[in-house]
Amino acid sequence: MSKLIHIAIDGNEANVVNRVGSNVYAFAVLHQLWALTKNPRKFHCTILLAHAPVEDFPPERKNWQYQVIGPARFWTQWALPLHLFWRQGNYDVFFTTSHYAPRVSAVPYVSSVMDTAYLDFPDQFRRNDLYQLTHWTHYSVKRAAKVITISQFSKQHIHAAYHKPLADIVVAPPAVSLPEVTSPLRVKAFWRKHKIEKGSYFLYVGTLQPRKNLENLIEAFEIFSRSLAAHQLKKRVAQAKQQDVSPQLVLAGKVGWLAKGIQDRIEASPLKNRIITTGFISDELKRALYQQARATVLVSLSEGFGIPSLESISVGTIPIVSNTSSLPEVVGQAGLLVDPTQPHQIAQALKKVWHLSASQQQQFAKKAQKQLAQFTWQKTGKTILNTLMKVARHAKKT
Repeated sequence: MSKLIHIAIDGNEANVVNRVGSNVYAFAVLHQLWALTKNPRKFHCTILLAHAPVEDFPPERKNWQYQVIGPARFWTQWALPLHLFWRQGNYDVFFTTSHYAPRVSAVPYVSSVMDTAYLDFPDQFRRNDLYQLTHWTHYSVKRAAKVITISQFSKQHIHAAYHKPLADIVVAPPAVSLPEVTSPLRVKAFWRKHKIEKGSYFLYVGTLQPRKNLENLIEAFEIFSRSLAAHQLKKRVAQAKQQDVSPQLVLAGKVGWLAKGIQDRIEASPLKNRIITTGFISDELKRALYQQARATVLVSLSEGFGIPSLESISVGTIPIVSNTSSLPEVVGQAGLLVDPTQPHQIAQALKKVWHLSASQQQQFAKKAQKQLAQFTWQKTGKTILNTLMKVARHAKKT
């Protein structure tokens, strides 16, 4: 039996310019697999694409090659399965970095499922997207030799939803991929454009969509701001020269589907001038925002992982997160947990972070480093590669 393992990879999830969420995960995993499969006597990888690879993909080499197959339309259910059928003798295992795998595959495959939010919140997805997620993911999971997911929470939900054996669901969590700030002038221009006060804002990073629970976050921000204003008024009476600080709430991310309710809530807020929406931001600007925030807030109703909370920890900014879904396992002791359905509880967490002492901040920093060490892209890449190798070797024996 040959020791050489031929791996086919669906690279489309990573093959975009402005990456968010699963795109970032797929891109990082692709780079890790490239680094881990350099030995041409052990591995040969073919990355299958609907379009030409973007410029920042790993470079080609003898045992790492890109192949564009078409037609691009109906790629997963037409072009891909035909290719796998005609080339089935060339591949030992197929890996897709998305929920979707061919309905029929001549090659054993490993699929990826980030979360099952579409089952918990079906009304928050477009009809076509919901159909694909519910129907395509169902058979993708059922027929996969193994399923990759990103948290223990997601693993349990996939098991419950699809009755997939727990042993066949592998957790390979994301890590932090934020670049250093290399364009300080661009960052300064960003601060000026949006009139953001450094060190005096709470930060949300992510798409503006209903399940992110932003309306409760806005209400909590209003409650906290009223409380802070009353506190500052008392201090002004005691100290005539006391200068007030007005906190801001920065919502950094693109506007998602069904976001009108969130936009209307911002417009109706008495603090709308202190609620700042930036739209999509680059990773460099994201790092700068994390670094200068008083805290980050991710009080989603459900998260498969919640990468902004880990990114926040990585730069030393405390995250306030929901006490539900995957978020407690991601932040551990390095953040504050709140009930996302209780704005007053979220407001109390905002208040606590706003008044943190220097010693409390140092304690958080120690916990943050310990928590962050659990998540590395190298570990994730090795976990996925080991899974692919097991499936390939099993296929060779049968």
